[in-house]
Amino acid sequence: MTKLIAIINVISWAGFWAFGYIAITSEDLTDGQLTIAAILAFVGLIMGVLAYLKLVRASEASGYAKGSNQLNAEARNKAQEEWGK
Repeated sequence: MTKLIAIINVISWAGFWAFGYIAITSEDLTDGQLTIAAILAFVGLIMGVLAYLKLVRASEASGYAKGSNQLNAEARNKAQEEWGK
């Protein structure tokens, strides 16, 4: 499943850069074509970010990547109680 998400990630980012480049640099597009290129670039951006975040979570859960240093709820509440002391 993570390989599929990685493939989606690569395709999404490629679409973002390709259609974003077309939307920014092309001078002979109609307004409709420019709008479609901008929408496709935005969809590529959103899908790329979501796929990347999903891959990060999967790699942390599998032990492949080091987990983030977030506190659990008990440690966070204890730290907040001691904040004002």
